[in-house]
Amino acid sequence: MATVTLSRPEISNRVGPEMAAELRDVCQAVQEHETIRLVVLTGAGNQFSVGREPMPENVAGSPDYQGSDRLRNLQAASAIAAIQVPVIVAINGDAMDHGLELAIAGDIRVAVSHAKFGVTDLAGGVFPWDGATQRLPRLIGPGWARDMILTSRIIDAEQALAVGLVSRVVDSERLMEETLTLAEIILAGGPIAARYAKEAVSQGIDLTLDQGLRLEADLNVLLQSTTDRAEGLGSFLEKRPPKYTGT
Repeated sequence: MATVTLSRPEISNRVGPEMAAELRDVCQAVQEHETIRLVVLTGAGNQFSVGREPMPENVAGSPDYQGSDRLRNLQAASAIAAIQVPVIVAINGDAMDHGLELAIAGDIRVAVSHAKFGVTDLAGGVFPWDGATQRLPRLIGPGWARDMILTSRIIDAEQALAVGLVSRVVDSERLMEETLTLAEIILAGGPIAARYAKEAVSQGIDLTLDQGLRLEADLNVLLQSTTDRAEGLGSFLEKRPPKYTGT
């Protein structure tokens, strides 16, 4: 398991080009590290991430800053979403704007009870640039997504739980305990099966039902040829805990 921490607590873990680049690099390293079976993403201090790092006025107003290359330099959510192993997001405080875009790129979100969530970019005359307009409606439905994005609505943890933005809400002192419990449950299963399940759900969202069912069947066929599948069956028949190797 790998833990990735947004570590700029002095500015509430706001995301700038440097942090975004580091996140992309870490995500790539995770992809290349075959022994990592799960990732936990969290924030340092009292906030998860409250958005974008402020830029000096002379930089923010320049054509270079407004250009597409500059925006791409700030993006990291797609790198998180591309991680093949499960990603649990432990939301230790407010997840706003760019911070929320990073959070919804993961697979399972656990939030502290005092956390707030919002996409307030439009109130500042700007536009989400790291996936909020696409991932948020897929997660909570287009109605709620439009409400949050168009009105800059901020919701609390219980509302986030009710609409499906997070799947668990806990007291702050129990955040990592709950996160590690979930991690242990996932890690106890077959790592290849977990990757395939994530792939089937992630890709299936954009497929027709028939196409999604074919993808599910194809991945099941691939799984049958793995050592882990044989180990799962063997351990069940022998009534012992499985010892998966990821092969």
